[in-house]
Amino acid sequence: MHTLYGDIISGNCYKIYLLLNLLDQPHQWINVDIMQGEASNNEFRKMNPNAKIPILKLSNGEILCESNAILNFLADGSEFLPQDNFLRSKVLEWQFFEQYSHEPFIAVARFINKYQGLPVERKSEYESKQPGGHKALSIMEKQLSQTPYLVGKVYTIADISLYAYTHVAEEGGFSLSHYPAITDWMKRIESHPKHIPMQLKPEHLTPAHKV
Repeated sequence: MHTLYGDIISGNCYKIYLLLNLLDQPHQWINVDIMQGEASNNEFRKMNPNAKIPILKLSNGEILCESNAILNFLADGSEFLPQDNFLRSKVLEWQFFEQYSHEPFIAVARFINKYQGLPVERKSEYESKQPGGHKALSIMEKQLSQTPYLVGKVYTIADISLYAYTHVAEEGGFSLSHYPAITDWMKRIESHPKHIPMQLKPEHLTPAHKV
């Protein structure tokens, strides 16, 4: 059984948690409180010298870091990662977009507001994230007005990567009211019979998902 180290309200950790549930893959959850420095202790750094979550510890003891790398590993051979080389590359294209053009704005603004309570010394930084976040949302809106999912007609890990922080974008000050295609896309994702929400706390996990 794999072990997932993470914070349930971190978008990057939620990506993995969501996919594991979509795949109906049992796993152990170990909560890591980043605000208490639990990702910076020596034990954690032995697994990830970069001191970041999530970490997936495989059943054979090997370690994987970086959320989108973990998604690709877990999704290989499943319906959530296309076999066609071009479509797989399109999945990666959206995942790189998420890391470089989406997360640095939307996730960071959310962190400043939700985790830190929008301190005065970071307010100007928070405000500076708004244009870039809306640019990323506009790019997604354009694509999703043409196709039901980011890579055509099929739900893939590209959607999981972008859904994680998009569906809580309002916690970073980004209103989604002007993005109807994104709103409809989120509803499609949430209608999946094995969808599970971010706000489900580790103590509420079913026995199949927690040891």
